[in-house]
Amino acid sequence: MDSARRPILFVTLPESGLANPLLVLAEELSRQNVPDLWFATDEPRRGDVKKIGVGSPVEFASLGDVVTELSAVTWDDKTYREVTQNSRFKAHRAVVRHTYKPGRHEEKFHKLVAVVEEVKPALMIIDCVSAFAIEVAVSRNIPFVLSVPFTPSNVLTAFMPFAKAYTPRDFPVPHTGLPYPMTFPQRMSNALFKWRNLAMFMTPKMMKVVKEDNRRRMEHGVGKPSLMTRIDRADLVLCNSIAELDYPFDIPEKMRLVGAMVPPLPESSQDDDLSRWLDEQSSVIYAGFGTITRLTRDQVHSMVEVTRRLEGKHQVLWKLPSEQQHMLPPKESLPANLRVENWVPSQLDVLAHPNVKVFFTHAGGNGYNEGVYFGKPLVVRPLWVDCYDQATRGRDFGISLTLDRPRDMDVDDVIDKLTRVIETPSFRENAERLSALQHAAGGRETAAELVLGHPALA
Repeated sequence: MDSARRPILFVTLPESGLANPLLVLAEELSRQNVPDLWFATDEPRRGDVKKIGVGSPVEFASLGDVVTELSAVTWDDKTYREVTQNSRFKAHRAVVRHTYKPGRHEEKFHKLVAVVEEVKPALMIIDCVSAFAIEVAVSRNIPFVLSVPFTPSNVLTAFMPFAKAYTPRDFPVPHTGLPYPMTFPQRMSNALFKWRNLAMFMTPKMMKVVKEDNRRRMEHGVGKPSLMTRIDRADLVLCNSIAELDYPFDIPEKMRLVGAMVPPLPESSQDDDLSRWLDEQSSVIYAGFGTITRLTRDQVHSMVEVTRRLEGKHQVLWKLPSEQQHMLPPKESLPANLRVENWVPSQLDVLAHPNVKVFFTHAGGNGYNEGVYFGKPLVVRPLWVDCYDQATRGRDFGISLTLDRPRDMDVDDVIDKLTRVIETPSFRENAERLSALQHAAGGRETAAELVLGHPALA
């Protein structure tokens, strides 16, 4: 390799919530004509990577087919029901049991090793869920930057009693959906969540899995697994949020809060049919529940009824995947104020539009931060794990309301929450105040500056 080369290798799982911020950052480096950019992820993302080479090239490095256990979009209906059930701990446990598969991580590890041997990166930028990529970086002594598309405490809080953490001991454990500070019963529930998590790993089945994982990790020279390893071993942690969207605690110096990762807008033509439609409306509710949500027929019909009751006051733009649209009532019976799209050219362009008044969302990490970035208050139907944490914070910070029974999609409840958020000025005012802080954090430009300032690239 030419001694002047300093390749940067991005690595991520294909999930939109993990991959999209890294695609934005890689595109920004390409825009600045940074040479030797590589992007490693699963094969279905090849087309997305090809699009971001707007200046210098971004080379795609395939990590093969999507591994079902590691990709929530591919989970079967039984697994989906388990990971989205009402019990916060049982849902968390289902996610751990389904994704903690050392053998499947090992497959990705070896595919990435082959990429690393070809690229010889000076620096890796890795999404925080891709444990196999962190193992490769550590085992090969490659400096790495960690990408966190969640609130800062999500990766800095321990799931186990007595485990290392960067947050206070009484801080809400991720996936509990608990507030901070807590009542006494809430503190007990928080502590119980940690102990139940420990007990889960003490079962014979999970101990066998842990033993297998320890063996393979020792073979690679990366030590026993620990959630804080990814923070401790990273040279830099880029968090796509701001401190004001999380509960207060002392954030470690290596974590830099850069805000939402948003590309230059508009992303799409403003002369298309959807843009013209948005221009013609006075008040639009944008409903987008992410790529993982699978609605039932009853939930789809409830959403149609919600729209019907809002007729004459608000238009509803609903991003509903094509594979779920068969559950809609006949087209001729749909309310006139409902526009259903299986895909929008750019969700960010939609959120940026001044006629969009509220974002009806599942409150995943990206959606939570992006909605606020554009000054939009939220109504939240949390889906799973971190969505409940963001929903609670949004409520406490006065930017959102959460459905009382998210799984039911109760029509009266949805109407009540949407109406209150739209008609109460404080929700919009708080969202706009936090929007200004998001913009001030610098997003992709600050992240690019921090990456390019890394000593490995000198």
